[in-house]
Amino acid sequence: MMDPDNLLSVRDLKVYFPRAKSGWLAKPEVVQAVDGVSFDIRRGTTLAIVGESGSGKTTTALAVMRLAPITGGHIQLGSVDLTALSGEALRRERRRLQIIFQDPFSSLNPRERAGATVRAPLDLMNVGTPLERPQRVAELFKAVGLRPEQQHLFPHQFSGGQRQRINIARALATNPELVVCDEPVSALDIAIRAQILNLLTRLQRELGLTYLFISHDMAVVEHICDEIAVMYLGQIVERAPRKDFFANPLHPYSVALMSAVPTVQGGRRRATQRIKLTGDPPSPINPPVGCRFAGRCPVAEVACTLALPPLVEVTTGHWVRCSRVEVVSGHLARGPIQLPQAT
Repeated sequence: MMDPDNLLSVRDLKVYFPRAKSGWLAKPEVVQAVDGVSFDIRRGTTLAIVGESGSGKTTTALAVMRLAPITGGHIQLGSVDLTALSGEALRRERRRLQIIFQDPFSSLNPRERAGATVRAPLDLMNVGTPLERPQRVAELFKAVGLRPEQQHLFPHQFSGGQRQRINIARALATNPELVVCDEPVSALDIAIRAQILNLLTRLQRELGLTYLFISHDMAVVEHICDEIAVMYLGQIVERAPRKDFFANPLHPYSVALMSAVPTVQGGRRRATQRIKLTGDPPSPINPPVGCRFAGRCPVAEVACTLALPPLVEVTTGHWVRCSRVEVVSGHLARGPIQLPQAT
């Protein structure tokens, strides 16, 4: 039974994409983009999924939105099993979950005025009466820091940050419970990123929103998330509350990611040297039988290549998929051996 404190529950999610055969006698190939991902998001909180390009984090987000085909597993929003819905039933549930896309430029119709863009979900999902919708659009513009009279402008008349505010207003139009944020600030200048992150934080506090936040930027994630999940080659390798994760990342891949976060001496975290990983991730078409990070891990043992480690809760709320992490009598006895630093 689902915990009532959780808004979203994902269990053993799989998203596989078949590839075209390279020849008549070639065997069909399948890309295992997401392979057995599970997580929960508590109401009113933010779970960030991080990882490098190709890790499967965006595909996971699209699957939650039912915008990518689901091969296996379950996605439950409140008491509703989204994986069991289709057609009109799925369309009715879509008002409860919305998405903010990465690119504030291509995600807007260049021939549609900003006000019409924000109003479109209201018309499509029959939210409010036709007489109430113009007022709702004006309220949304004000909520995201835009002036109501800017409704009549086209996308090219806005800056990049303003365009992303339009996307946020559109996502909020149907009063959603869950908002999926797919790299919402990665295409923006650093100064504008802070403004958009502060806006998302304020809206969450005022509206009680729940966020699934996709990012590759650890500094951004630390600013906004309550929990963090690290993905590598289609699987979650570590999941923990924000403070625990940033204080003590346990998986070697997480440690390497953290070493790439810029720090200053005397700041909140001790400055560390960069850990450089060599090699490329394995192919998601034919992943290894053991730990998928073993081929790039500086502290991998032979045993790491023989069997896939399970995702184990090593301390309260802190899960890790690594055989180098040892737990004795419910307490963390050993984390990964210190990774070698770049010279």
